[in-house]
This record gives sequence, structure tokens and C-alpha cells, in this order.
Amino acid sequence: MELLILLLIFAVIALGIWLKKPLYLSMALAAAAGFLLFGIPFESLGGILYRGLLGPSTINMVLAFYTITFLQRMLEKRRRLVQAEEAITQVFGSRRINAMLTPFVVGMMPSVGAVLIAAPIVDRAAGEALSRDERMFVSSFYRHISEAFLPTYANILLALQLSGIGALPFLLGMTPMVLALFALGYVFYVRKIPKTHEGEAMTPDRGQAIRALLRSLWSILIAVVLILLLPLPIFLVVLAVLVLNCMVDRFTWAEIRPMFRSALEMKLIINTLIIMVFKEVLLASGVLGRLPGMFAGLPIPGEFVYALIMFVGAVIAGAQATVAILIPLAFAAGPSLPLLVLLMSTGYMAAQISPAHICLSVVAEYYRSSLAALVKKTLPVLAVFSVLAFVYYYLLTMF
Repeated sequence: MELLILLLIFAVIALGIWLKKPLYLSMALAAAAGFLLFGIPFESLGGILYRGLLGPSTINMVLAFYTITFLQRMLEKRRRLVQAEEAITQVFGSRRINAMLTPFVVGMMPSVGAVLIAAPIVDRAAGEALSRDERMFVSSFYRHISEAFLPTYANILLALQLSGIGALPFLLGMTPMVLALFALGYVFYVRKIPKTHEGEAMTPDRGQAIRALLRSLWSILIAVVLILLLPLPIFLVVLAVLVLNCMVDRFTWAEIRPMFRSALEMKLIINTLIIMVFKEVLLASGVLGRLPGMFAGLPIPGEFVYALIMFVGAVIAGAQATVAILIPLAFAAGPSLPLLVLLMSTGYMAAQISPAHICLSVVAEYYRSSLAALVKKTLPVLAVFSVLAFVYYYLLTMF
């Protein structure tokens, strides 16, 4: 019966997405349905709302989103990501590396608009060597690799918070899968691009180009390294980087003041608050502790069940919503790095073909193509990556 209730909750979220309703509304309806259907006592509602909306983990996460977005606004103001693209071109002198690495670097900051920065770069690097839809795939695919593992993204922060896995172990565990993504994109599409433009030569001063690249990306790199190494709340680390960046780039108050408001991404914050309330509803129901035993009776391994739920759920409702539902279920018995790597790899795959992923619609519109065309180019890559993800999962479980 509890499994049927969970399926009904999934259906509520899926229906909301299909009707193009905001994610927070779908999640709120799912939380209300769970509260009623699981028979949670009404007197528990106050505690659920307090822990979900004002609990320490929720506050830390919202502040992390805000400070990261603020840093992104500062980078945009100084055109640092565009400068990084120019420096990468000068350092490597390779159209192929530019088509892969620059969108990846641009994607290190969570922004829908990042794909619009990446697309013209890929167009210049690929020229006529790739078709329109192939360039669309390369722009979207490499821009989103960061979203599979970096703790600057909401779904990664949420997964780490809910699973109990540290950021550094997770990043190290995901590194082989990230390299696999780079390699697969290269084998399927990027290798068609000539290494250099005809008559193009590498810059005579590579050292100067490397220094320019570091000047463009130092704030992102320091923030990521400190997040991984220091046992501090993420927002405190990013806040320190913000202050340092203000001094290094000599921001004036007139430049900084509008960012306090523009960095306040209310939709993201509201989504996060409702998701955390939903998590508290699941915890209060007690279903999380009983589900592993229910899944144990199925004739397929539990990791396959969880991966399948992650994939289908992320395609329908998006990775963030599915992480909120699945991670507490999958880790009810305790933390497991191999399982988290498998689930987040699966979530990444699903996000690249999900109608709920707004970036895909944005890049399809830019190329005057369609989501169906993008999915068609993506599926062969994801099929191979799926096999690699399960092989890697079983290798990790041996250690």
C-alpha cells in the first residue's frame, strides 16, 4: 500500500509537470497528498513545516544558492567567462578542446543563460564540420557535465545533504564518470572537428594566455576547492570568495548594489523550501525505513530499482525533485558512495533528455531546432554511458 502511495505521489508531480505548472506547486501538492495518505497526525504539521522551512540544513542550502548566484553575477559583470573562452583558445590552439572545455568551464556556474554563452563558442570551434543538431548537442552536453558532480548545483548540494556523503569523496568518486562523459562526446561528435582552423597558429605567448585564464577563473576554482576541503557551510566559503573578489576586481558599490536583488532567485529558493518540506513529510511518515525491506523482495537488485526510479523520475519531474524523493529512500540504511555515484550519473543522463530541463528548450530555440532532435543526438551517448555507470558501480563496491 505504501508503494502505491509513493507511485501516486510521483503521479501528482508528473501531472503538474505535464500541465506546465511550477515545480514548487507540484511538490507542494505531493507533500499534501503524502501527509494525508500516510495518515500523519495533524499535530505533527507544525514541526514538519518548521524543520522543512527553517531547519539548519534548509537555511544553509538557501544561503549557498544565494552566494553562488551572487558570484555568478560578478563574473558576468566583468565578462570573466567570455575571457576564459578566449584564453582557452590561445592556450591550446585546438578547436576540439575549445568545443569541449569552454562550455564545461562556462557551465561551472549554475545558470540557464550559460548555454547561450557556450553555443556561439561551439559554433566558432566546429564551423561546418558538425551539423546544426550536432553543434546543439555539443553545446548542451559539455555545458552540463559540471551539473553531474560539482557542489555549485542545487541537485548535488541536495543529494549530498540527504545522503550524508561528503563533497570531496563524491567528487573523487565521480571523476572517472566525468572523464567518460568527455570521452564519449569526443568519440561520437567532437572528433569530426578539425584540430585547428586553416592557417591558425597557437599564440606565441602561451604563458600569458594561461595567466589570463587563471585571472578569469580564479574565483570559481578557489570556491570549489575550499568547498571540498573545508568543513564549513558552503555559503561561508563562497561569501569569503565574494569579499575577496570585490577587492581584486575593484567593484564599486554602484556595481554591487543591484546584485543583492538580482542574485535572489526566488523560484529556486521556493522550490528548495517546498522540497525540504516534502522530505520532512516522508520522514514523518516512517515509510523511508520500511522501503528497503519492500524492495528486497523484488526479483532484481535494489540498485537497479533505485537507478530506474531516478531515471524515470528525473525525466518526468527533473533531477532536483527526484533527488528529494529518492535519496532519502535509497540511503535509509546508511551512506553508500558507490550508490550515490550511480544515482547521480543516472540523474545526469535523464536530465539531458528531460522536458522539465529548461536549458534544453533554450538551446533548441537558439539553434532553431527541437527538443526531439536534441534527444535523438543524445540517446546513443547516454546508452553507452549507462552501461559504463553500472560497470563502474560494481567496481566501486569491490573496494
